[in-house]
Amino acid sequence: MHLEPARTVIEKSGGVDAVSKITGRSVSRVYRWMYSRERGGTGGAVPHGEARKLLDHAVATGGALTAADFFLTSASAPEAAA
Repeated sequence: MHLEPARTVIEKSGGVDAVSKITGRSVSRVYRWMYSRERGGTGGAVPHGEARKLLDHAVATGGALTAADFFLTSASAPEAAA
């Protein structure tokens, strides 16, 4: 299961390969953003420096990504899905 908000950020940014190219991070590193901390991931968090790169790219290309996409809302939080 891929965790939010990283899953949505990656999807809106064009997928794992596109995010890898935009941020300069390896594909495996980008995938780790969607993994739980127990699996060696970030628990769904996109690192701050990479978030800035993705937002800048979205602005420059007219992408759909917004700053709000980097934060969980009550509707997207894991306990809301239960």
